[in-house]
Amino acid sequence: MKNKVPIVKTLKFQIAGYYLVTSITLIFIFALVLYYSISNIILADTLETTANSVVQSGRYIEIYIEKLKALTDVLSNAAETKHYLETGDKKARESVVSMIDTILKTDDYFSSVILVSKTGEILSNEKALDMTTSDDMMSESWYVAAINSEGMPVLTSARQQAFSMDQKTWVISVGQEITNDRGDNIGVMLIDVKYDVIGGYLQDLMEGGAFIINTDNKMVYYPDVTVFTDQDKLNAFIELKNMKDGYDSKRNLLTKHYPIKGTNWMLVGTSMLEGLSRVRRQIFETVVLIGLILILIALGSGLLIAVKITRPFKALENAMSDLEKGLLKVPLDENGCYEVENLTRHFNQMADRIEQLLRDIKNNEKYLRTYELNALHSQINPHFLYNTLDSIVWMAEFNDSAKVIAITKALAQFFRLSLSKGEELITLKDEVAHVAQYLFIQKQRYGEQLQYEIVESEALSHVKVPKIIIQPIVENAIYHGIRNLENEGLIQIKTYQEIQNLVILITDNGVGFDAERIQRGDIKLGGIGLQNVNQRLKLYYGENSGLKIESVKGKGTEVKLVIPI
Repeated sequence: MKNKVPIVKTLKFQIAGYYLVTSITLIFIFALVLYYSISNIILADTLETTANSVVQSGRYIEIYIEKLKALTDVLSNAAETKHYLETGDKKARESVVSMIDTILKTDDYFSSVILVSKTGEILSNEKALDMTTSDDMMSESWYVAAINSEGMPVLTSARQQAFSMDQKTWVISVGQEITNDRGDNIGVMLIDVKYDVIGGYLQDLMEGGAFIINTDNKMVYYPDVTVFTDQDKLNAFIELKNMKDGYDSKRNLLTKHYPIKGTNWMLVGTSMLEGLSRVRRQIFETVVLIGLILILIALGSGLLIAVKITRPFKALENAMSDLEKGLLKVPLDENGCYEVENLTRHFNQMADRIEQLLRDIKNNEKYLRTYELNALHSQINPHFLYNTLDSIVWMAEFNDSAKVIAITKALAQFFRLSLSKGEELITLKDEVAHVAQYLFIQKQRYGEQLQYEIVESEALSHVKVPKIIIQPIVENAIYHGIRNLENEGLIQIKTYQEIQNLVILITDNGVGFDAERIQRGDIKLGGIGLQNVNQRLKLYYGENSGLKIESVKGKGTEVKLVIPI
């Protein structure tokens, strides 16, 4: 029964999930950029609009003040005005009064025009004046301030002596010193304008907030008259005056300063940007709505894309499941994207390879069964057993009991190691002991014609190797190399490690042979040929293992068994 896979682990879910997460991330980044971009554009536009409004209002006030100064300059420098102040001539006085009436008619905001002589005489359209005068006007501060202007129009506070909280009574006075031809002071000209004139020019700024304050931190204009008497409120405006132009995010306040030329006034325009907050809220809500719609679209499209991408993989999964159940070839159509085509092609190749491996396994099993029969035949070789028993009988006839006992023990040990309790893999130490018993027995038969040396590495004695891989090679060396020698024969066996391999080296000084006979399989080892041993090693350890044979005819043979460890 197929195990149920959690949906979160399915490829379809993960593709759809990754796609959705990526889409949401991109949508979030896009929405964030869009929101802040639009907000910054609106903020910059608001800042520019506010700044332009403040500058424009300030310039209007500048123009108006210049107009006042120009009028005072004209009236102050008129010949009739100077003649009246110097002589008190009635005709000249009438001319001055006529000029004052003309000036007052040019602007509805003009409140009064006042001419004050050095001796304290006053000529004005206003009957009741609240001004400080004396026989010596040089003792009056406001009068001296006009003189110190050196002929240039100045702002004066001459009308602020009787200050009240009624703005309707407030005026702004612009004064001009009057001098005779010698430059001596003979009087001062003042033009009073209604306080509301400033409010008219600042009307466009009132929604956001605007005020005028002078360099002495005294309020010049603000609609709320309490600021003129409440120091705490005034301090708040002074703080605004000292702020830099721009947007203060902590206060959500936009500020613009404009110094009015020809005065010591500073026009300050502010905006709380409540409209911007409303617009930002609307933008945020719109962006969230659009984002949710895009997320739903991304979710739907992600599922469709995931289904389309995973369909070939699902078919491949089903094919692999069928292959697992029946071990049958299940060909797939190689259609789709490159990766799917490549994966399907590899799957079909794998199925073909599995089928080939199954055939190879059957052949190898057949071969191994043949080998087991041959091995059993080799373990109880009748010729070897007959020759050994014949040697024992011969020794017994000569009453050589010591040799009889030794060779009998060696034969018993040889067959015990050959059987090895049915185990196919034995330690290298037992394999070497097995061939040592074999050589001992053969030594008894061949005598001085056969000599042997065994050099065994103790560090490798525990390594497991297939049994009976050395004895067939030694047997081949005796029967095909040493036995046909006229002189003494020598077989050397050595075990050692070479890189990551166990090496068993068997050399003899026999007659040797043509190495091409090995490749043809002409040479057999007691029923088990060299190729038999070589193939057994490759079955156990792979292609990097096996036999390496070098032989020179008339000089001897060297066989190297290479086993990975």
